Amino acid sequence: MKYKRVLIKLSGEALKDVKDDQILDSKLLNTISLAIKEISDLGVQVCIVCGAGNIWRGRLADKIGIEHATADYMGMLGTIINALAIGSSLEKVGLQTRVMSSLEIVRVAEPYIQKRAIRHLEKGRVVIFAGGIGNPYFTTDTTAALRAKEVHCDAILMAKNGVEGVYDSDPRTNKNAKLIKDISYDEVLKRNLQVIDSTATSLLRDSNIVTRVFDMGDKENFVKICKDEPIGTTIK
Repeated sequence: MKYKRVLIKLSGEALKDVKDDQILDSKLLNTISLAIKEISDLGVQVCIVCGAGNIWRGRLADKIGIEHATADYMGMLGTIINALAIGSSLEKVGLQTRVMSSLEIVRVAEPYIQKRAIRHLEKGRVVIFAGGIGNPYFTTDTTAALRAKEVHCDAILMAKNGVEGVYDSDPRTNKNAKLIKDISYDEVLKRNLQVIDSTATSLLRDSNIVTRVFDMGDKENFVKICKDEPIGTTIK
């Protein structure tokens, strides 16, 4: 396997059950869990950061008049709900997990401590980072970049739902949009590509961490990425 320790970044919206208008899709959770088990069984150490877009969106806060910092804390609580759901799903397929939160909520999650997180990974446990970085005004993209650096990941696997990778323009509005196979973090910033926020991109460009953007619709893509097969987009 090319990558020995990876951080999987999942968007909250990608976990939503659109058909039944529920915050979580049980089939999708199971598919993701089986894919993670497959790469874990091959010796890859896995940690996860998940957003909360299926539960709470900032634009709703603007609409009903909730102050920005408060709205961000509400989003952090949403990531804890998603982390617990992902952890439960992973344990059903036979993996050991630990949810570690930047916000203190000791009855349901361990507090995030860097060295303890690394120790969990070394023991083969899947670590799910929740609660963002514990401060408002930062996205879960930034959380993923920061945690990946802190626990010494080789790569961030940015799993997208129905999106093959990074395009030179929005493929939903431009049928001639072209997939970008390889790009640098500097170029992502210069071209203002919206795949990762600028704070996260700036953190990663000064590291050796590779970001792989790919479609999680095919669960075999997780293994292919860890073997460094040329699918999706590679940012480095």
